Amino acid sequence: MKDELAQVGPRLRTLRQSQGLTLEQLAEAAQMSASTLSRLESGKRQASLELLLPLTRRLGIGLDDLLPQQTADPRVRRPAINHNGIVMVPLAPEHSPILTYKITYPAQNQQPEPKVHDGYEWLYVISGKLRLQLGEREFLLNRGEAAEFDTRTPHAMSAAGGRSAQVISIFNQSGAKLHTRASELPDQLSGPPSS
Repeated sequence: MKDELAQVGPRLRTLRQSQGLTLEQLAEAAQMSASTLSRLESGKRQASLELLLPLTRRLGIGLDDLLPQQTADPRVRRPAINHNGIVMVPLAPEHSPILTYKITYPAQNQQPEPKVHDGYEWLYVISGKLRLQLGEREFLLNRGEAAEFDTRTPHAMSAAGGRSAQVISIFNQSGAKLHTRASELPDQLSGPPSS
């Protein structure tokens, strides 16, 4: 907290200057001496409510604006989605316009029915082999290979080679709804409550 209070003066100076006010103008409007304001801005005078309230009123800001903003937690904490044996781990925040998932396709012999939806998809194979059916063609992607395609082309994906395949997949919101069946899984997509 002491470090945060030490930043009040410099932040006050920055806000004053951003409004084009001199020390004298702001001090007069807040009914204090220019030397008091100068010492406050330089950290030589301790900030108090008595000093700060008239200054914040004149600047049209709240007291919170003088304190450094807390950095938001950048971690993504959303539960995995399991749909017909395919495990999708969200790697992007829930409302991100571009969604990223780590998807594990289980070993299986049968390719799923091709789907069509608006958007584009980009994927990268982390491990295993991925069978990608795209229109009338079938592609086998090995670890380290990537693909990008228009999802309006009928497409289907599954693991190949008798073992599971892990893929990083990036697509837009309409693609996410199809892949995760968002309309069927509202509780799973909402993620855990924030702490």
